[in-house]
Amino acid sequence: MMRIRMLAARVALLTLLLPPAAAYAQAPTAPQETAPPATTEQQPAEPAPDASAQPSSDDPAQPTPDAWQVINWVIATHDNHDMPFMVVDKVAARVFLYDSSGEPIGAAPALFGMTAGDEATPGVGDRELSNIPPKDRKTPAGRFVAKFGRAAGGRDVLWVDYPSAISLHAVITSIKKQHRLERLNSPTPEDNRVTYGCINVPTKFYADIVKPTFKRTSGIVYVLPETKPLNEVFLAMPPAAPAPQAAR
Repeated sequence: MMRIRMLAARVALLTLLLPPAAAYAQAPTAPQETAPPATTEQQPAEPAPDASAQPSSDDPAQPTPDAWQVINWVIATHDNHDMPFMVVDKVAARVFLYDSSGEPIGAAPALFGMTAGDEATPGVGDRELSNIPPKDRKTPAGRFVAKFGRAAGGRDVLWVDYPSAISLHAVITSIKKQHRLERLNSPTPEDNRVTYGCINVPTKFYADIVKPTFKRTSGIVYVLPETKPLNEVFLAMPPAAPAPQAAR
């Protein structure tokens, strides 16, 4: 009997000295966020554009001094009347697009009329293309209010000068012997004179930048001259300051 009481006393003492069993249990952890299960069908990756098939529209080339002069004048005077505008440099064979506030949107190489000149031949817009001789295939210079509209074949084009049938559109590739894509891709502007007068730009630039910018509004297109001074074509523009003379 005495032995049983001593054993019970030892058990009671051990119970007081040992911590409760719950103390040995691991504390509960916060629930972990799991990623949503992957879908069984993944969106196929868009194929990379073929650089040999379409020229780049994000060429880092900067505008020429004449183009900068027109761009700065338009922004300073709001000559664009809060509409998007484009500066077209025939000599450099590039176009520069800006939004209504004067922020740059994009730039791209371009093709132009095969003959140099700043005035359209009277009546050229009423002729069939086959009846326009090379000497009349010019891209006229000037300030034009441009707007999207229909052209032959039901295509949408940006009409620049409707009376002379001058529009801006994606590059034409159906006339194989003219090699228009290759001309756009070339690093120099010397071979960019090939059209009947219209302005051809890369397809991606036209679809992704030109169309969204002008689709629901008019805009101003400034085609720089190549045979006349800027202020002779853009009459509201002041003449360029003369170059400083060297001290004698």
